[in-house]
Amino acid sequence: MSTTDHRPRSSAELDALARELLEAFESGTAVEPLTERPGGLDVDDAYRVQQRLVAGHAAAGRTVAGRKIGLTSLAMQRQLGVDEPDFGVVLDSHLFADGATFDPAAQRMVAPRLEPELAFVLGEELRGPGLTVEQVLAATAEIVPVFEVIDSRVVDWRITLPDTIADNASCFGAVLGAAVPLDAVGDLREIEVVMTHDGDEVGRATGEAVLGHPAKAVAWLAEAVGRFGEALPVGQPILAGSFTAAVPAAPGAYEARFSGAVGTVTATVGTTR
Repeated sequence: MSTTDHRPRSSAELDALARELLEAFESGTAVEPLTERPGGLDVDDAYRVQQRLVAGHAAAGRTVAGRKIGLTSLAMQRQLGVDEPDFGVVLDSHLFADGATFDPAAQRMVAPRLEPELAFVLGEELRGPGLTVEQVLAATAEIVPVFEVIDSRVVDWRITLPDTIADNASCFGAVLGAAVPLDAVGDLREIEVVMTHDGDEVGRATGEAVLGHPAKAVAWLAEAVGRFGEALPVGQPILAGSFTAAVPAAPGAYEARFSGAVGTVTATVGTTR
């Protein structure tokens, strides 16, 4: 079924889809694409499902500790067959320190992948619409090198844009490196990342791959959440999107080495199912 062949979902149906995705997150089992069900799913209803999913996490004791922007690079859009960004949240229970080790089976992952990103930490609140790159940079205190761990609760990553939106933008969590002051890192468009797996290069790109400028992704997010009456808060990491295509999380050691003062972030994937 095409995502255009949809009908508006009732509140009860949205609740049921959110419960299904929460149960998939808790159990590490995949579900069939939401957009392939009778009635389909559009982007607006997908965000309504996501809101209910986040509320379900809150009821389970998890709080929102960050924001994530997805599908901001052409590489990621091509990889997943979509043509616009999306957003979700990062949970406090799934923020990890540099050097974190993951066991996909024990942590109930489905099909995890790693993405090298920069996160923005704001020194003042940002509220859209109409923000410029310069305004985002003026509000930014620190930049953090990050591995985002993405994982789709939709079977075999058979996702369209509404599928990933409903599933919290396919977020599992984030590994945070050391924060550095924004004024120490220079032009974010020129920051290069080299991603390696057991020492072998698996990805390379510059910040320009992220909507032309990573701060432009943050401006997009401020406008997007503003439609829900929200602003981007001070102090929480805002993941601006992957520089490269996502790399399947095979066992081994991963490093994302960013140029200049940004530094590195590392993670290790252990046993798998």
